[in-house]
Amino acid sequence: MKDQNPWINHYDPDVPANLEYPNFTIQDFLERQAKETPGRMALICDEKVISYAELLSSSRNFAEHLVLMGLNPGDRVGICLPNTIEFVISFFGTLMAGGVVAAMNPLYPLPEWQYQTKIVSPKVLIGLQTRADELFELKQKSGGEHLILVEVKTDQQLFPEVYEEVNSVTFEKCISKSDAPVTLPLVNSFSPAVLQFSGGTTGLPKAALALHCNVAANILQFTKWLTTLKQGQEVFLTVIPLYHVYGMVIGLNVGIAMGAAIVLVPDGKNLDKTLQLIQEHKVTFFPGVPSIYQAINRHPRVLAGEVNLSTIKACISGSAPLLPATREQFERLTGGKLVEGYGLSEAPTATHCNPIQGENRDGSIGLPLPDVECKIVDLEDDSKTMATGESGQLLIRSPQVMLGYYGSASETALVMKDDWLYTGDIAKMDEDGYFYILGRQKDLIKVNGLQVWPTEVEEVLTRHHKISEAAVAGVYDEITGEAVKAWVVMRDYAPLDPKDVQLFCRSSLAGYKIPKEIVAVEKLPKSPVGKLLRRELLKMDNPK
Repeated sequence: MKDQNPWINHYDPDVPANLEYPNFTIQDFLERQAKETPGRMALICDEKVISYAELLSSSRNFAEHLVLMGLNPGDRVGICLPNTIEFVISFFGTLMAGGVVAAMNPLYPLPEWQYQTKIVSPKVLIGLQTRADELFELKQKSGGEHLILVEVKTDQQLFPEVYEEVNSVTFEKCISKSDAPVTLPLVNSFSPAVLQFSGGTTGLPKAALALHCNVAANILQFTKWLTTLKQGQEVFLTVIPLYHVYGMVIGLNVGIAMGAAIVLVPDGKNLDKTLQLIQEHKVTFFPGVPSIYQAINRHPRVLAGEVNLSTIKACISGSAPLLPATREQFERLTGGKLVEGYGLSEAPTATHCNPIQGENRDGSIGLPLPDVECKIVDLEDDSKTMATGESGQLLIRSPQVMLGYYGSASETALVMKDDWLYTGDIAKMDEDGYFYILGRQKDLIKVNGLQVWPTEVEEVLTRHHKISEAAVAGVYDEITGEAVKAWVVMRDYAPLDPKDVQLFCRSSLAGYKIPKEIVAVEKLPKSPVGKLLRRELLKMDNPK
């Protein structure tokens, strides 16, 4: 097995190659913690604090109210909330009622919500009182039956509008004990649990459906992978949005499984508040995206030594490539470990990660987690497996891989064949089993037929002392077919000298890989979890 899967040799000593996966539901982790440590602090959000026993009780009450509303097993519940205690109660309450969580970005405009609800048809919608009229319209147009409104005292700049009363139920009523006796449905590990909205591996928006066993498997994998964290002794900082599986699995459920105190951050863009919370609550684990670690590295108070980050033991970075310089500086500032991982909505949430105690290799997404099988296949012939060091499409087979795309058997068939998930990512593996992502198959640039991977060029560009971020894509060229174009964010508003940057690239890149055109932009378009949106750059280049 170790010869076949060389990565196992590089696991931290306490990480097993294989795990046992009991017949677990996601809420079983909460129920176990509430039984073993009922009084332990579970969630902290602004001035609110809730224990494990209180979280379980409120979630059960919420589940009972959903059943009384007519929610049946398999019905979808749309949760449009920021990272708050109300989100977590809605999440667990939905699962206990046999429902399927379809969480949506609370900041999305109404048309974006409408697009998502058209896919999943939620029976119940849960959202903020400040957007009541839009949510009511959403319920009407999506065929939903109930609207639950939450009055959340968060940053008023985030949710400033106040709307008229609409026909709805208050969240407070839903967490009170029901007067009528209610029997909750039986939920097992093969029940549907979570729908994650995703561009998917083919680029068309859809919803990846994960069963309880898929999510529970990933939770168990990470409780073993995080070897420096101890049961019942950790403080998680959850800045990553809970409506995304990255935040939902690693920021919330791994914390629940480990009996951690979880500090929820409704506004992840407020860096001063984030730094305050790290110090105030002595945060030990902090999953995030590269941009937040970069921002911390550059924060004036951090650089002046005015912020104590020494309680941080470990951080996992995902959604975008982590620059070695970012990792090294963050580790110097905190004394903790910052490791890069890899995942996708179709395998909620991660399949690879660098070891917490072992070797971190620059540019690598790390090693496959326990029970994750991988192979790299030829881009033209998927029956041909590539040799070590050769690039091809990354295929994954593991217990966390989704059931499929909700309501779309044809899209599912494109990416799932013989239990293998076709990720659409181009990767290679070194002889020790460390994996490296070269780019998305659809992002491959061909200059005179020669392959150029955007991430390779971006990595070189960000080494330039005047460039803080870079994005690369292929644009039409009448001579070479495609040409490399770069969009860069300059440090401290420095002026861009394209010829200087091209000259800098010449020492590291073949001539055809050097960007033919370089433009400066104020910021790069990214998803709410920090994933670069190349298609938005290409729209800027060709708005037609």
